[in-house]
Amino acid sequence: MTTDQVRDRTVLVTGGAGFIGGHLVDALAPANTVRVLDHAVGANEALPPSVEVFEADVRDQDTVARAAADVDLIFHEAAVVSVERSVADPRETNDVNLAGTMHVLEAARREDARVVFASSAAVYGRPERVPIREGDVTRPLSPYGLQKLAADEYCRLYHDLYGLETVPLRYFNAYGPGSSGGDYAGVITAFAQRLAAGDPLVVDGDGAQTRDFVHVEDLVRANLLAATTDAVGQAYNVGTGRSVSIRELAETMAEVAATDVPIEHGPARPGDVPESEADISRAREQLGYEPQVTLA
Repeated sequence: MTTDQVRDRTVLVTGGAGFIGGHLVDALAPANTVRVLDHAVGANEALPPSVEVFEADVRDQDTVARAAADVDLIFHEAAVVSVERSVADPRETNDVNLAGTMHVLEAARREDARVVFASSAAVYGRPERVPIREGDVTRPLSPYGLQKLAADEYCRLYHDLYGLETVPLRYFNAYGPGSSGGDYAGVITAFAQRLAAGDPLVVDGDGAQTRDFVHVEDLVRANLLAATTDAVGQAYNVGTGRSVSIRELAETMAEVAATDVPIEHGPARPGDVPESEADISRAREQLGYEPQVTLA
């Protein structure tokens, strides 16, 4: 993917060797001066050769400051995205997801650089209604969700208090090339691997739980729009505005793969959210965002 929206900028992408960050870097590199800050750059040998790399953790405040020197724009993707890991080690994940975001915001404030922040639908927890709107109740069910909510709110506060241009994007269930899995965002990867091996698709519980799966190309598109919008200082849902049950997902993938592997049901996941779907009206109206990649 290329972009006409963001050109001739000096851009920092934290987590730029990761799944979504890597796709962002690929989109930005042809027309911008791009820097990547990531603790695991070696895991992604496909970074464009023009990219300047800072191999460091977002918790390293001094390196974050050096990487952000003289930048115009920061896409903050670096995070520990595992809910399970946040439950097992809330302190460490808080250091990355919240303290790390504070380092980015402080660096951006010094440079007067816009921050587009990768927030999450996990901020909502168990929704009271679907589709979910940005103003709905936020009641996270995990330290990860709470960390993302706090960072999301810090972005708003830095805009209100310091005039910093910030745009939190609340990603729903991301998928696409390079996805390493994790929670329901990883079910597509897991199903694809099972289909390739000819193994049964195993659905948690009855499979009636719904999710809004959004392709990484659409997430990149939303990020690029957020980089140029005048409507800063508020959060945006980024999904498709359509949900699918996990059972339907399994059936669709089996159909696309033209295979008749069986679909089996395993135990339900404790505390599973029964429904999730983004209301993307705000992103559509104020960013000009329109998802383009269908699930099939």
